[in-house]
Amino acid sequence: MQNLSNNTLESVAIILAAGMGTRMKSLKPKAIHPIAGIPMLRFLLNQVEKVFQQIVVVIGPDMKEVAEFVHPHQMVVQHERLGTAHAALQAETYFGKGIVAVLNADNPLITEQTLNKFVQFKKRSNADLVILGMDCKDPKSYGRIIEKNGNVEKIVETIDTTEEERKIKLCYSGVLCANAQFFSKWLHQVGNNNAKIEYYIVDVVALANKDHKTVKVLRAPESELIGINSQYELSVAENIVQQRLRKQAMDNGVTMIAPDTVFLSYDTIIEKDVTLHPNIVFGKNVIIRSGVEIKSFSHLEGCEIKSNAIIGPFARIRPNTIVGLKAHVGNFVELKATYLGNGAKANHLAYLGDSIIGEKSNIGAGTITCNYDGVYKHKTVIGKEVFVGSDAILVAPVKIGNKSLIAAGSVITDDVPEHTTAFGRARQVNKSRKVIVNKEDKR
Repeated sequence: MQNLSNNTLESVAIILAAGMGTRMKSLKPKAIHPIAGIPMLRFLLNQVEKVFQQIVVVIGPDMKEVAEFVHPHQMVVQHERLGTAHAALQAETYFGKGIVAVLNADNPLITEQTLNKFVQFKKRSNADLVILGMDCKDPKSYGRIIEKNGNVEKIVETIDTTEEERKIKLCYSGVLCANAQFFSKWLHQVGNNNAKIEYYIVDVVALANKDHKTVKVLRAPESELIGINSQYELSVAENIVQQRLRKQAMDNGVTMIAPDTVFLSYDTIIEKDVTLHPNIVFGKNVIIRSGVEIKSFSHLEGCEIKSNAIIGPFARIRPNTIVGLKAHVGNFVELKATYLGNGAKANHLAYLGDSIIGEKSNIGAGTITCNYDGVYKHKTVIGKEVFVGSDAILVAPVKIGNKSLIAAGSVITDDVPEHTTAFGRARQVNKSRKVIVNKEDKR
């Protein structure tokens, strides 16, 4: 982001994020509801940052949750929610001398490519005001864009449309762009003579035409411009984003057996020749290296899986975990803050937390590292080529030396030297048992 004075700014984006999202039926502000693992405001900012020199976010009062995601951009507060034109006007100080675009936090799916096209269209055309429109299959409640002789004559809200206007499929997305000096003037002229007594930004179209200015529309895909006003619409947006992420991954050489059942995060990195089985969820900050196979019903977050490892089925990989080259993590195994070395295996029913496990070690079924004493977390360090028998309990802090063997069912509380077999269980005692039969109980 360039550090320029208002006089040298050529492009400024104003993002309106003051909405409370009443129709979301949620106590959270609309702008922080997540898409692909991040708030929709941050999802939008990730694209806008690539195109505009300066970004100003307009939030409502007492919206600390939203403010956290605005940094490092400028933020202004709309203390009274008096409509979209009033909200945009709160950022007037930052308009600069170039072009000003207004976007909405609840329209987060617009891409960098479309934003670039939008800005370039504004610069190259003779238009003083450009509206971003979409051809909708079902216009629903979107305002209709009325064109005449190649110019936008007006935008009509659905409730005010005539029968003929309702047939129009070209709809207003809520995104527009104008010359700063004209835009500032029109915003000040917008009135509130309407049912809600609010100042609507859409009214700048009529004011531009009144000033005999040129108003144009640029069409963009509906899938990028849909608004999010309900939990259902949020799910529709999530589906669109997931389809984008899946396609991008497959275009880069990832095999997905059932793509619609794989859920990715906005920052998931998956290299080529990875195979993803059905029903896998990726949280934030996951890196999957080439040749990895992840089997069904696995959940991964905050981890890196090295090349040619096998994960799952039913595996959970939690944050700060690294799974090494050709390592195996099997069914119902959970790893947290653990390094599983190259070629190491934990194939069944294990919990490995705060651990370092050396290469080619084998962790038996039912093994757990007891890493938490109620106050502090402690480390378990397992050397190379260690064999840990089934149902072992390793009480941290503890170190197991290279090429040692932990007998099945052992509780290990002390360090184990290299090349050692460790038993940590009670001696088995067999006693004869006489069966006493109660004569009155014939069951």
